[in-house]
Amino acid sequence: MVWKRTEADQSQQPAPRPPAPPAAERQRESATVGASIRIKGDLSGDEDLLVQGQIEGKIALQSHNVTVGPSGRVQADIYGKNIRIEGEVNGNLFGEEEIVIRASGRVQGNLQAPRVTLENGSKFKGSIDMDAGGRRPAAAEMAAAKKAAAAPASGSAPLAADPSKG
Repeated sequence: MVWKRTEADQSQQPAPRPPAPPAAERQRESATVGASIRIKGDLSGDEDLLVQGQIEGKIALQSHNVTVGPSGRVQADIYGKNIRIEGEVNGNLFGEEEIVIRASGRVQGNLQAPRVTLENGSKFKGSIDMDAGGRRPAAAEMAAAKKAAAAPASGSAPLAADPSKG
């Protein structure tokens, strides 16, 4: 016996899937440190981070957003693309693009980013560097610069003659 296909049978085929959205349009991956979580040590990764708990150490997410929520308590240097503080931070903040300290935020430490916003009511103690564009010199660069500034130039001629010696 031979079956003949009708138009109704052909229309029941699944429709083709639409193409996946580009990576820029997809929801960014995000991690949350809950209010009851305490972390001691260095934290790094490839996704955005929301801190509601406590972190002591270092947070290194240079290409991602870091938010310290209202219940977040951080004793660490924070490296992120965009950094938002709504809780408490005791440490230096290094933002690739921007640092925002919300009205509920409290920061004791230095800020380095091309754009810095301190909302009315926020508490901040430290210095702000908006000239470096979010780039933080590597520890080796900083150590070499300090050593060069402190060490006298050996085996080199004086830069200027002493005017008192004819």
